[in-house]
Amino acid sequence: MVLRGPSRLGMGGLTVALVVWLSLSVPDRGDGASVHEIPSDVTIQAIIKPDGNRLLVLVRAPLRAMRDIEFPLSGPGYLDIGLADQSLKDAAILWLGDNLELYEGDVRLSEGRLVAALASIPSDRSFGTFEDALAHVTGPRLPESTQLYWQQAMLDALFEYPIESEAARFSIHPRFERLALRVVTVLRFMPPGGAVRAFQYAGDPGLVRLDPRWHQAVIRFVELGFLHILDGIDHLLFLLCLVIPFRKIRPLVIIVTAFTVAHSVTLIASAYGLAPDALWFPPLVEALIAASIVYMALENIVGAQLHRRWMITLAFGLVHGFGFSFALRDTLQFAGSHLVTSLLSFNLGVELGQLLVLLALVPALNLLFRFVVAERMGTIVLSALVAHQGWHWMGDRLAVVNQFPWPALDGALIAMALGWLLALAALGGSSWWVLRLLGDRAAGQVEASPLVAEE
Repeated sequence: MVLRGPSRLGMGGLTVALVVWLSLSVPDRGDGASVHEIPSDVTIQAIIKPDGNRLLVLVRAPLRAMRDIEFPLSGPGYLDIGLADQSLKDAAILWLGDNLELYEGDVRLSEGRLVAALASIPSDRSFGTFEDALAHVTGPRLPESTQLYWQQAMLDALFEYPIESEAARFSIHPRFERLALRVVTVLRFMPPGGAVRAFQYAGDPGLVRLDPRWHQAVIRFVELGFLHILDGIDHLLFLLCLVIPFRKIRPLVIIVTAFTVAHSVTLIASAYGLAPDALWFPPLVEALIAASIVYMALENIVGAQLHRRWMITLAFGLVHGFGFSFALRDTLQFAGSHLVTSLLSFNLGVELGQLLVLLALVPALNLLFRFVVAERMGTIVLSALVAHQGWHWMGDRLAVVNQFPWPALDGALIAMALGWLLALAALGGSSWWVLRLLGDRAAGQVEASPLVAEE
């Protein structure tokens, strides 16, 4: 006898049947309002202005990013303007107000009060200025007859925070990163009587000091520089190539000093807009950084000499400085009025990171060459591995460079190239003069390389 019915379904069949039943039992409103998917890309605008004893915060965000909120709809998915007031306020509090942390000095402000929240059409331009945005948010809502698809609507909100003084220094920690897979926030701070400070960042930037003091800028940028050098595997491999043949104090001081001076020059110059801003320039610099790794590794294999190594390091340091500037470009907006201080602090953080790396590499290499492998063989093997990786990086990055057209050989490009060549010559000459000033005896007493000494 053949059994038919549920007894023959088994666990797999019951699971499929349950899923089908649940999918059929969920009411389909046909407007997408019941299923709020996480958007892939969202831009949020915010304007902050101290005004007397209150801090005003205007925020605009796409309504489609407000999940878990049921908005009243009509027709084929239009937002019901007449019935949406409460849901818009709930969305503003849940997704905007609750994700704002504001500080006056180092004291966190009490929870803000939602003053107004309304829906806007996507083409509305009132957030161009603070005055227009404030008048818009506190003004009348859209006419009830407006046919606005809820997925295209913008949510505009005004929050008010009590403060002690409008002249205080304010900070903000926005936590809008949960609104989408990628969230870009465009923030403007309007201090009383001062110039507007503009910020743009992706994700969670941490605590943003809207008008930082100099020591706050120092702390932030020292940390940025320190973490950047530790995260940059190409910079770390370059340092490894520098250290392998020269593991004594005097050679390292000369080489690392040359590298530091060089990348400091291009880092500061780039921050002041003296570097090319074309699209081909960043991938070209990255390719040259890879080439510097390959060259240093090959020089270690054939035998490095101190008088040549510091000069080559000086030249490659200029290239690495451009690479540091790319990492710093998006964070200089947090420097406030302390641009030079922030640049020097970032550089200090880089040097501290390099020092930490050197303190780890030198004893590790000494132990390796003493107990594991002979120094000559170990130098060749390590340098060959580094050269192999650098060669692959160089090929991949040159492929990116080739995607851009070659720059036109015009007067501006020639002038910039000549300027940098003159700067390089001046830097090399001054560095040579400094070394000669320190005395040829010091350079003569330095062992060029343990390998050369053995040979």
